[in-house]
Amino acid sequence: MSIPPHTARLKFRPMTEADLEDMAAMLGDPVVMHYYPAPKSRAEAEAWIQRNQQRYAEHGYGLWIIETLEGEFLGDCGLTWQSVNGVPKLEVGFRVRAERQNRGYATEAALACRAFARDHTPETELVAILHPENRASERIAQKLGMHRVADDLAGPIPVRAVYSMRL
Repeated sequence: MSIPPHTARLKFRPMTEADLEDMAAMLGDPVVMHYYPAPKSRAEAEAWIQRNQQRYAEHGYGLWIIETLEGEFLGDCGLTWQSVNGVPKLEVGFRVRAERQNRGYATEAALACRAFARDHTPETELVAILHPENRASERIAQKLGMHRVADDLAGPIPVRAVYSMRL
């Protein structure tokens, strides 16, 4: 499996069972999960890690742990296949723990994942699927060069805004 290279401030690595405490804390945080239907339980965080390990095996990528170059856990970011109105699309997803948000980490990680998608997948489109009121994630999508192209009406929340760009 390949992973995105280090950036100026971040490094990527695959999720492992050893990440359960950090992932459960982040996915269970109501601030981080504000635009999700609900924060995740510890068992759901464990399933999240397992799903990404399956993605690594199946596709060679998924959501990776993002850390500072010194090894501080920041969150996750990567590429996953999602259904948008019944059509599979490659999505860049990102989450940063609440106390480390608003420092550009999610944007830096998402830009690295965009470059990874260009270099390591045959895909020609990359999407971000966001809650329509999530302005912070909308700004990240725009910094990636994405524009809102559709609403997904079949997702886990009533409407998800779909941002897209050509790779």
